[in-house]
Amino acid sequence: MALTASTMLPLGTNAPDFHLPEVVSGETISLANFADKKALLVMFICRHCPFVKHVQKQLALLGEDYFTSDLGIVAISANDAKNYPDDAPESLKAMATELGLKFPLCYDETQETAKAYTAACTPDFFVFDSERKLVYRGQLDDSRPSNGKPVTGADLRAAIEAVLTDKPVPDEQNPSIGCNIKWKAGNAPSYFG
Repeated sequence: MALTASTMLPLGTNAPDFHLPEVVSGETISLANFADKKALLVMFICRHCPFVKHVQKQLALLGEDYFTSDLGIVAISANDAKNYPDDAPESLKAMATELGLKFPLCYDETQETAKAYTAACTPDFFVFDSERKLVYRGQLDDSRPSNGKPVTGADLRAAIEAVLTDKPVPDEQNPSIGCNIKWKAGNAPSYFG
């Protein structure tokens, strides 16, 4: 397990579009699916990573808490499924079902969407405003699998609430920490250490 931090994409960056299959329904999901939402949370997760497992109930709770709100949520897994079969679409579908996810979980087989977002770790979080400008990239909260702190989602939830209530999102943001995205051989982007 390689401990990896978010790349901290510059604030104000436009949300890159994508067209990815959703693992449960098979539907293609893109930014257009969230056009009517005031804010959008894009998160890169997977099934096997201990950091994602540590927070997965909070991720499912986020989906429940914001299901009828003006926040769109999409989760994306970009890991190399050949070498990490727990992160293959069928396994991700089982994860989505087990957790009762109320948001789409997509599979980025080419890893191009992960590269467009400069995603580096799982979990990695990006919040965009109504103009789809990046206003938050960083940690869910300061809980990690071994530090004994409770998983609250405090940092991410504060950013989401700020956007939804037209308040500024603090510029001081802490990077997410997790397992590195499992890039296919020869596919690791230049920003990835």
